[in-house]
Amino acid sequence: MSSLQDAIRAQPLSGIRRGIEKEGLRVQPTGELALTPHSAKLGSALTHPHITTDYCESQIELVTGAHLAIDDCLGELTRIHQFVHHTLAAMGDERLWASSMPCRLPTDETIPLARYGSSNVGRAKSVYRMGLGHRYGRRMQTICGIHYNWSMPGVTSEQYFALIRNFRRHAFVLLYLFGASPALCSCFAQGRPHALQPLEPDALFLPHATSLRMGRLGYQSDAQATLAVSYNGLDGYAQSLQQALTQPYPAYEAVGIRNPGGDYNQLGTSLLQIENEFYGTIRPKRVIRPGERPLHALRERGVEYVEVRLMDLDPFVPVGITAETMRLLDVFLLHCLLSDSPHDTPDEITEIKHNQHLTAARGREPGLWLLRGGRSVPLVEWAAEVLEACTPYAAALDATHGEAGYATALANARATLAAPETTPSARILQAMAQQPERGFVGFAAACSARARDALLALPWSPENQARFEAMAAASWEAQKAIEAADTQSFEDWRVEYMLEKNLD
Repeated sequence: MSSLQDAIRAQPLSGIRRGIEKEGLRVQPTGELALTPHSAKLGSALTHPHITTDYCESQIELVTGAHLAIDDCLGELTRIHQFVHHTLAAMGDERLWASSMPCRLPTDETIPLARYGSSNVGRAKSVYRMGLGHRYGRRMQTICGIHYNWSMPGVTSEQYFALIRNFRRHAFVLLYLFGASPALCSCFAQGRPHALQPLEPDALFLPHATSLRMGRLGYQSDAQATLAVSYNGLDGYAQSLQQALTQPYPAYEAVGIRNPGGDYNQLGTSLLQIENEFYGTIRPKRVIRPGERPLHALRERGVEYVEVRLMDLDPFVPVGITAETMRLLDVFLLHCLLSDSPHDTPDEITEIKHNQHLTAARGREPGLWLLRGGRSVPLVEWAAEVLEACTPYAAALDATHGEAGYATALANARATLAAPETTPSARILQAMAQQPERGFVGFAAACSARARDALLALPWSPENQARFEAMAAASWEAQKAIEAADTQSFEDWRVEYMLEKNLD
């Protein structure tokens, strides 16, 4: 415990900051994807600080600032949701989809790519998304999640990479506790090989799945499976990423940068177009300057925070995440940061991937075993060890904040581990079984309607409305300024941006 106290004295827990990026599809009441453009009243998707789009025009991303208090972070996330729902309600019946796995989707090519205006940086964002569609299909990109951004003062890049290694080792615990995508609309898997079971009228599922989003049908890539990125330090990580960003990949060379008509297919033909294309359960991050490559920013100024990427939307909660879940994440991340973290090896990286896929597909299966150091170990037993090791960190956070919420969150996580039927994934399948005629789309549409109604029922002042309207107007002015400042052709800009020297 003394080493923990030393660490806490050196890195005060009151300085922990967290922020949220939450994706959600705009849908019709019946559960079809909304094919309307991102509303101008929400602001510019290119420049608005809190409301943007992700892969497609119909995929809204809501972004909070970095907060010292969980309640402040959740409060801001709620207000952003309120503005979006009030805006959508004033225009018609659209609402945000409450599930990570998508709604009823149209044909792949009909899913509308996100648009960001006529500036070079805006066009690049759309071309990048066109490339993702060619590489992985547009359906896969409509999966949504919640990203939890976390930092603590005084933490070095080396320490953040130690946190990342431990997080990857123990990520199965979070998939078990918070996975909320055990079923999906059968339209999502159309034309793709899978081992899912049918559930009438429109669903596919696995009986013990936790997070199909994080499994073989989710954010996966055969091309990226060839990458064995090590997290043993910034230099090695940056080298692996640089190779993937510069190494030509034959299948993508065949697609080409432009089609015969001159339209762009993708930004480049390497294994990764840009850094964000690299999938992972957690990423080292650094705020970038305009025009700067993320990898250069990391190399130049070090890791600033980590981005946790494996959290599903909780369909039972209006904004997709609770304060208790955020407290558990804080405890888990602090444990990952301050515990011993041996360097990873190629064998361990293979085990981590195996454990992730197994937990995603079969995590609640009684007696399931994972791999640890070449040996088999029961998932529940290993998870219990991890949660037990979190105890002093929960106590330290409670002492810092003068509350008992962290210990309560940890106690509830232990109770959930012992009662798999109480996990979100099990509760979703139970709810679907109670009204089987609704199927997956009907279940998620009902959750979406409840979330919309709950958010519209909360107090909403004219001052809040005016503040968000002013932000939207300012974002359009900012976009116009960027467009007016462009002096290069898009092709010249693209070639310059993609130069390898910009990664150094």
